[in-house]
Parts: sequence; C-alpha cells; structure tokens
Amino acid sequence: MKLFVRGLLATSLLLAGLIFAGCDSFSGDTGSPAATGSSSTNPAVVPTFHVGDTVSVVFSGIPGIADELPPHEETIKEDGNITLPLIGAVHAEGKTAGELQNEIHDRYVPNYYVRLTVTVKAGDLIYYVSGEVNSHGSREIYVGKTTVTQAITSAGGLTDFANPSKIMLIRADGQRIKVDYNEALQDQTKDPEIYPGDQVNVPRKFF
Repeated sequence: MKLFVRGLLATSLLLAGLIFAGCDSFSGDTGSPAATGSSSTNPAVVPTFHVGDTVSVVFSGIPGIADELPPHEETIKEDGNITLPLIGAVHAEGKTAGELQNEIHDRYVPNYYVRLTVTVKAGDLIYYVSGEVNSHGSREIYVGKTTVTQAITSAGGLTDFANPSKIMLIRADGQRIKVDYNEALQDQTKDPEIYPGDQVNVPRKFF
C-alpha cells in the first residue's frame, strides 16, 4: 500500500513538472525581440548630391571609349543638373552616386552603346575666389569651415587694386552677400562662412 501511494505521488509530481515546463516553453515564444533574438537598427543614411557638389563620371568597358567619352568632372549647377556628351542634361541633385550612375548608364545604353561601364563618385568639394586676388581665378578645395577672409588669404590675399569694401559672396543657389573685408577682419559676425560651390568675387577699385 505504501509503495502504491509513493508511486502515485511520484507520478503526480512528474506530470506537474511536465505541465509547468510546457507553460514556460509557450510563454517564452512571444515574438518579442528578446525572445526571437532580433533587434531594431536604423538603416545607414546614404549621402546624396547637392547643388555645388562636384561630380566625377568615368566611362570604361569599351576599347577607346576614353577618346569618345573622356572622364567628366562638373559642379552641379543651380538647376541641379550636370551636362554630359550626347545625352545632355542629367539631374544629379538629390540622387546618390549609385542612382546617378544607373541613370547615366541607362541614358547611354542601348541608345548610343551596346555596353558601357559608368562610374560616378563625388569629386573634390571646391569653391572659387576671383577678381583682385593674387591667385587670379583661384579654384580652392573645401576642407572644412572657411570664411570669406580665410578664402581670400588662401587665394594669395588682396591685390593693391582690390576694393575691400565691396567683396561679393555668391552662393551656389545664387544668393548674393556683400562683405566688407576690413570690417570682417575686426568682427567675426561680418565674416560669413562659405560652402562648396560658392564664389567670392573681389572687385577692382576705381581711383
């Protein structure tokens, strides 16, 4: 009798353990990140081209293609376009390098070539300093925060014929900002920062 009772008790305990184990197994499979091992991550942001950026386009994949379509480097114009041989204007603003590369390829193939490899990448970020500076028509590489007076210094400084009070900063979008060079040297708030694609023009003074 005692053996029967002990056996019955052991069987009950075994059944209870199986029931609890089954409950634990079900409750763990909730589909939550902790249960499934998944995690939420933000996708990487792919940079896009802007007005004033420099785009470099290289054509390859066909013997002698460099003679017909030489490497092309161009600053994106105010309308957001670059202009390529045969196909004309291509809208670059707002596109990634890969998107622009695919569009250019599809404009050439098969309309002009049976096959063609197109490689697009961002060129050097540049700004321009022109007029009465010692490096006439200076094309400067943008390497970080730069102000008008710093840009002029990079271009060799003002010539003796420069009119320092009527310097014009022309943004890539066409906005024009008048800058007085001497005032800008004394007051940083009057020395605006320049960006890729901008132009700094130093006029000649009239005697």
